[in-house]
Amino acid sequence: MTIRVLLVDDQRLVRAGFGALLGSEPDIEVVGEAVDGLEAMAMAADLRPDVVLMDIRMPRVDGLEATARITADPALAGTKVVVLTTFELDEYVFGALRAGAAGFLLKDVEPEALIDAVRVVHEGQALLAPQVTKRLIEAYVAATPVPSSPATVVTTPDQARLADLTPREREVLALVGRGLSNHEIAAELVLSPLTAKTHVSRLFLKLGARDRAQLVVTAYETGVVGS
Repeated sequence: MTIRVLLVDDQRLVRAGFGALLGSEPDIEVVGEAVDGLEAMAMAADLRPDVVLMDIRMPRVDGLEATARITADPALAGTKVVVLTTFELDEYVFGALRAGAAGFLLKDVEPEALIDAVRVVHEGQALLAPQVTKRLIEAYVAATPVPSSPATVVTTPDQARLADLTPREREVLALVGRGLSNHEIAAELVLSPLTAKTHVSRLFLKLGARDRAQLVVTAYETGVVGS
């Protein structure tokens, strides 16, 4: 099966480089190139790509808004968006994940890693650049106020979303939030890979998550990660 990719970046040289790289793979086809978010939304609706590689800072409509619109479109339920950023910590990256992006990478990613990313995301997995994830968690935790005593703890709507989870499912959510794969979760909790996969699948259903990236966001928002 050929993976159909839409490239979105306001720099022609970036589009040309990524296009040449991905187009050289037998199982990947670059079906279009957009110069900004507005054009990306129109081309996504027309071309129905499997994967969109989305820059963040662009004129007219930025990558954050375009990602939210694309992932919210029922007609594009099969389209995965991967955000590409120049910076290790971009103030828009967390918002892009909340908007439904399947993950994010740095633009200086190694060629082989970019190719693998397209394949991994197409298979339904999230892909989060480790160095970005670490700094993103640190920034999120630093910005979250810590209660002065247990008596001041209030159950927030985000925390209430965890009410239906079993203790084991909370453990799995925490590990997903740290960026672990199903096999790594299985090793960490001494489970079979199939059991780990089952727990993750139940998290999708119980938390209404579209993909692993949204599970990661939920883990941050509810305090499962960073506590």
